[in-house]
Parts: sequence; structure tokens; C-alpha cells
Amino acid sequence: MKRTTLSLIACATALAAVTGFAAVSAPDGSGTDTAAPAARLPVERTSLLCPAPSTSDLAETAYTSFTPVTKGADEKGNAELATAETAEDGGKGEKDGKDEKKEKPVVQPKAPGTPVAGETTGADAPALIGTAEGGTAPGWTVQQTTEVAAGTGRGLQGVNCTAPDTEFWFPGAGTATGRTDYVHLTNPDDSAAVVDIELYGKDGALKSTVGEGVTVPPHTSESLLLSTLSEVKETDLTVHVGVRSGRVGAAVQALDDKTGGDWLTAAADPASELVLPGIPKDATAVRLVLFTPGGTDADLKVRLASPSGLITPAGHETVHVKAGMTTGVDLGEVTRGEAGSLVLTPTDRAVPVVAAVRVVRGKGDEQESAFVPASDPVGARATVADNRAKSTTLALSATGEAAQVKVTASAGTEGGTPATKTYTIKAGTTQNVDAPVPAGLKGSYALTVETVSGGPVHASRTLTGSDDDVAAFTVQTLPDDRGMVSVPNADEDLSVLQK
Repeated sequence: MKRTTLSLIACATALAAVTGFAAVSAPDGSGTDTAAPAARLPVERTSLLCPAPSTSDLAETAYTSFTPVTKGADEKGNAELATAETAEDGGKGEKDGKDEKKEKPVVQPKAPGTPVAGETTGADAPALIGTAEGGTAPGWTVQQTTEVAAGTGRGLQGVNCTAPDTEFWFPGAGTATGRTDYVHLTNPDDSAAVVDIELYGKDGALKSTVGEGVTVPPHTSESLLLSTLSEVKETDLTVHVGVRSGRVGAAVQALDDKTGGDWLTAAADPASELVLPGIPKDATAVRLVLFTPGGTDADLKVRLASPSGLITPAGHETVHVKAGMTTGVDLGEVTRGEAGSLVLTPTDRAVPVVAAVRVVRGKGDEQESAFVPASDPVGARATVADNRAKSTTLALSATGEAAQVKVTASAGTEGGTPATKTYTIKAGTTQNVDAPVPAGLKGSYALTVETVSGGPVHASRTLTGSDDDVAAFTVQTLPDDRGMVSVPNADEDLSVLQK
């Protein structure tokens, strides 16, 4: 049998294995596309990576795992969160020729529709590597929320554990006096990943060889202090993580001596139009940080999608971003006590940019900071876990045409009945909605947002601390959970294997 025929058979077999039922067919040669539209099917495997939560002995970290119920998903499936090794351990998981004793997972995911929570304390909590298969995979989300009572980075730090990828942009990091920022890298795979970390300040790229060719061994996590990659003190930095081989999960932990700290997650991919959804209405300071990775300057129109429509912040109608340089703009109390989302659009030609805002709440000694990166829309569905009664604010923004969305609150981690509400968001507005809460709630719960009709919707969740006298908070955006994948519909025609 010819090598070509063997290759085609292998290809067809692999396709069928991935889709579960798909088959290949040969073109009919008529020049007319008669193929049926691609089907949307639930994904069968999802990976999530959670960075090591804190180096503070005072840290208290909660993990919440949740998978929304997905129509058409496999009835069987399981998910687990395993401990990642530190880079110093080399990811071998062995000592003296014997397997190390495995740590008990801090949280054991349950069946779809049921959230589950776990807790850990102190500075030794490791990074986690998660895998979900079958029915637990579509839309699986894990929220990591850490409270630090005092010291650098005190306050509430939250991060939605992310999927591995090969490129990340983090506008909003810093190495200025008082800042202690780390980039966390976690490798979920069986082979080493090689990563380049580049820093861009107000004058362009910062010289550094330390961030080139960083090796992250298999199943390990490593954190690098940004100030060790460059001695330059910068208020606003853009961190670019590019993977030469393999894949990693990446996040930046931004800690401040005076304004606490939080996780800075990757911004949406470079684009000429961006939305930064759900800036807290009581923000006392908002700083917009932008970067354009190409060789062309960008000029952007800055608008705020408020509850009454799109408005232009006085004195900040436009912003100029020089190519290859990080730009920071103080917007002050731009929300002025109302819900708001920043909308960035080109004034003339379209130039891709990345962006995030650093938000401060509170005043004096009770200030706390968090980040809102540019985000992709909710799409078909997005989910955020670890919502708490009276501490959760859900912001929904329809920056283009009006839209209708359905929001579902799951049962609580310790009990409660799911609840659902539907909302209509007017064109060009942002609304802090009265999100549903499970009846008889015990513990925390998950919120799932689904687009019903209309234009794209952007969303974020703000979670505040348990102490009303402290401005502790964290913000997570809600992009599409990618729980569904397009699979081509095809008719069976094995004659293609004979050609």
C-alpha cells in the first residue's frame, strides 16, 4: 500500500477520534460547495492552570470549581487539580528513586451544575494543573481568591485559572519603587517549554538577557520577579510572554506597598477596537495603560459606556500610543459613581493595541488596587465562580447594538437552589445588574452569562472583601468559555482514500 494512502487513512481515523463521528468525503469536482454548515459540539477536554497564590504567611486562599451544564455533553467525565512542582524540583516528582507522596488536591471538582470549594492557608500553597474530560470539560472554570491581611499586596487577589497558550500580553505591570511584580509561568505538559519574556516601558524595549530562553520543566511552575529582568524603574510596563516551544499558563502578580495588589491576567489579543468592561463605579483612580506591538503609532478615541450611553471623558478625548512604547494615562475618577466600561476605537486608521486599566478604590491607608484588562465578548456563554451574597457586582456592557442576556446562578457550594434572570442591555451602555442569587444559598456560587440575542456583550464580575470598612476587591472579566467547538459536517466517502 502506498505511503500516501496510509497517511490519508491515519488522518481520517484521527478526525473521527476527535469528533466522535465525523467522516471525510471527496470534493465532487463541480465547484459548488454543498457541505452542510459546521456543527457546534461540546469540547471533550479542558486544561486550566492556577498560579501559586501568595508568598505571605497571612494568605488565606479559596478555590472554587464549576462546570455549567452543557446540552449534548458526554454524561461521563471527570476533572482534577494536581499540584505542580516548583522549577527547583525539576518537575521529576521523584526522590531517591521513589515516587513522592502525592498531596491531596485542595479541591475535588464535581459533576456539572454543582460548584465545589476548597481552602488553603499560608505561603506554601503551590500552583495547580487542572484537567477536565468528557462532560466536565465544556466551560469548566476554577476561581482562585486570596485574602492577605497585611503587608505588600494586602487585600483581595483573584484570578480565574487560565488555559495554556503560546503568547500573552500584560499591559499594566510595573517596576517602580513600591511595586513588587512577578510573572508566573506554569507548564502542564510532559516536555519542557522555552519562553521569552520581553518588557516594554515608556521609551521602548528594556534591555535584558535574563528573560530570554527561560526553560520551564514539565509539570512545573516558576515565578520571576520583574525587577530582576531589568534594573529600570518603570511605572507602566507591558510584559510580553512568547513561547518558543511547548505552551504555558501565564499571569502577573502585581503587588504594591500602599495600594495592595491583585492578579493582572492577559489582555485580549491586539486589536484596533477594545472594550475594558466593568470598572467599579466607586473607583477613586483609574489609570489606562496601552501598548502597540507593531511598527505604527496608534491614535485612539476614548469613550465610557455609562448607564445612559457613550460619553467622552473630559480632557481625555483621544490618546496617542507610540509604536513599541508603553503609554499610561491617568483618567482619575472617570466613572463618577456610575457603572462604566472603557471603549477604545481608532480615530483614523486601524492599528492593533493591547490595553488594561489599573483601578484603585478607597482613600488614604485603606486603598486597594485591581486590574481590568481588555476582554473578548461573552459570546455564547461565560462563567465566573466564587460569587458571594452581598459581595458580588456583575457588569454587562453592550457597546454596539442592544443585546439580551440570560444570567444563571448555580446552587451554592453548600446548598441552595439555582436561579435565572434575563436582562436587556441598551446599545452603548453598561449596567451593574441585580444578578440572581440562589434561594437558600449556603457557601459561594457560580454565575453563567449567555447571549440570547442582539450584539456582542462584554462582562466582568467585581468581588469585594468581607470587611465593609476596607476597600478590598478584585475584578474578573468574562470572555467566552470556549466550551463549544465547530466541527465540519461531512458525508462518508471512502473513495477519497483510493486517489
